[in-house]
Amino acid sequence: MQANHGKPGPLKKLHVNDWVLFYSPKTTYLGDEKCQAFTAIGQVADDKLYQHQMSADFKPFRRNMNFYPCKDVPIIPLIGMLDFIPVKNAWGYRFRFGFFEIHEHDFNLLKEKLLINSLVNK
Repeated sequence: MQANHGKPGPLKKLHVNDWVLFYSPKTTYLGDEKCQAFTAIGQVADDKLYQHQMSADFKPFRRNMNFYPCKDVPIIPLIGMLDFIPVKNAWGYRFRFGFFEIHEHDFNLLKEKLLINSLVNK
């Protein structure tokens, strides 16, 4: 995974087995079509922080992840239930700063809705 345009800072804070939820505002990076859903969930696989050459002038930092089978979960129906969104009518504001930690209540709600295989209880 990479976060915050490939900056190493947020990735350095992660520990092995930490969970990460992935939110996708659009269907493609350069496109305009909205997705507005959580689209992936996984756990940090190891302690390795590394750079990956994506183009001649872009070498973002990454972390290895163990991803789990999941389904896309639209955010709109959940806004009222998520504590990490304090101002419900400005819900998108929280995502403008990229990588951030959420409380256990919100994580458990999203994890339950995302995971396809309920046997994943790590």
